[in-house]
Amino acid sequence: MLSRYPVVKLGILILSLLCLLCAFFSSITFGQYMISFKQAGMAFISFDPQSIDHVIIRTTRLSRAVVACLVGAALAVSGVLMQALTRNPLASPSIFGVNAGAVFTIVLFSTFFSVTSLNTFLWLAFIGASVAGALVYGLGSIGKDGLSPVRIVLSGAAISALFMAFTQGVLVIGQEGLDSVLFWVAGSVSGRDLALVVPLVPLFILGIVFAMVAAPHINILLSGDDVAKGLGQNTVVIKVVLSLLIIGLAGGSVALGGNIGFIGLMVPHMVRSVVGYDHKWLIPLSALWGATLLLLADLVSRFLIMPEEVPIGVTTAVLGAPFFLYLARKGGERG
Repeated sequence: MLSRYPVVKLGILILSLLCLLCAFFSSITFGQYMISFKQAGMAFISFDPQSIDHVIIRTTRLSRAVVACLVGAALAVSGVLMQALTRNPLASPSIFGVNAGAVFTIVLFSTFFSVTSLNTFLWLAFIGASVAGALVYGLGSIGKDGLSPVRIVLSGAAISALFMAFTQGVLVIGQEGLDSVLFWVAGSVSGRDLALVVPLVPLFILGIVFAMVAAPHINILLSGDDVAKGLGQNTVVIKVVLSLLIIGLAGGSVALGGNIGFIGLMVPHMVRSVVGYDHKWLIPLSALWGATLLLLADLVSRFLIMPEEVPIGVTTAVLGAPFFLYLARKGGERG
């Protein structure tokens, strides 16, 4: 495998960053109203408030692209961490109920308590993701055999279904607030105020950086708890830190983009097939690939039924469902 060499991995990292930049500029130029790359560049270098192109980029498309980058990167990294923590290749925030729990708390409080603050949504999403994650982990651990990959997948499916049913019940009861929260259920990266999004950027970056710092410990943890303890690792602390990172990144992504599934499942496997299992490379590359994939999914959503748009959560589900079935089939054949 050529990519086992650090120089090759560095080249892949640089190429991935260039692809992300291309996808980012495509996101702010392509759509129902097409804008040239030249005008896109001028919107940042020399902003003209009289130019329709500049106003569209600065007021709508820039925030949309930034949100897609943050959500895609956060979901991908949380998927990597969750798969490492549970040693389950099917693990992801959407499948394990973390997203569903975060969506439920946001819909509940926005419908009955008229909460509209994005910062408040972040905390609500964190609480909902924490409760869902704890329930899945608790249910998956019941029994004499303890936690197992199959049991935790079944627990995640059950908790996801439970919270989605609760969410639908809340929406039926509070129909007058349906339009304001519907995009959290379907998933969307549009309609965010850039002034509210920008202060959150450092928090997402900090979470990803912490995950990268923890990469060497994750590599050791994958050898097994006994081996990790023998090498001086405090496995309990590492697992708690990883759980907090998963909940923070997944909950924050729901607060910004709603229920966008399968990014956390697909991206880690795609990156792993290229650079292997070393999390020092796997985590940063997953962040770049996750951001790029969600930007491209957003572009596809704009053009499928133009002039209307398909919710981005639907687009990622169409891409991710066959991938999930492939992984499940592959795992069944190995079993």
